[in-house]
Amino acid sequence: MAYRNGTYVAFDGNGTTNPTQGDLKYYGLLRSWNKLSKYQLDFSDSHLKTYQVKDSSSKQTLQKRLLERMKNSKNMLLIISDDTNFDRGLLNFEIEKAVDYYKIPLIIAYTGYNAIWGVDNELENKWPKALKERIINGSAKCIHIPFKEKAIMCAISRFSVHSTGDDILTGSKHCYTKETYINWGYTN
Repeated sequence: MAYRNGTYVAFDGNGTTNPTQGDLKYYGLLRSWNKLSKYQLDFSDSHLKTYQVKDSSSKQTLQKRLLERMKNSKNMLLIISDDTNFDRGLLNFEIEKAVDYYKIPLIIAYTGYNAIWGVDNELENKWPKALKERIINGSAKCIHIPFKEKAIMCAISRFSVHSTGDDILTGSKHCYTKETYINWGYTN
């Protein structure tokens, strides 16, 4: 069995390889937070642990590489934005494999929010098909958070395949408490 210490980051590529467009820009921001010393976020990015895949690679080659990265991951950070598509690209494949095969807990980070108080129709309407199916059937173990550095840092450090006690995600619609957001200095 592989040593699972990485965080697998998933997002909708929105059909672009331009790092300033679509959800790719959020992954770039996340990597900046992880790299620059002025930020506290520190995680092991599973995508940097294997060979990179070229844009011209076949879908089968790309899927194989993604599964290799997932196999070594302790959790998945799923970035959801207003541009995330319901059923396009590889995002549904990634969610399906993470939940069904690797049993990886999902940290769902929504862009454009300061806090997530509960899972409602507004959030549900942003979910990709595979996520929606797995939340409805209860097989996805999730926490829903804003795409903010402190929230991401806390969730990555707490929720993983290695979690025990209070850090085990047992359902699909967990959120942080108002007190937690206040402690982070977030406002509504």
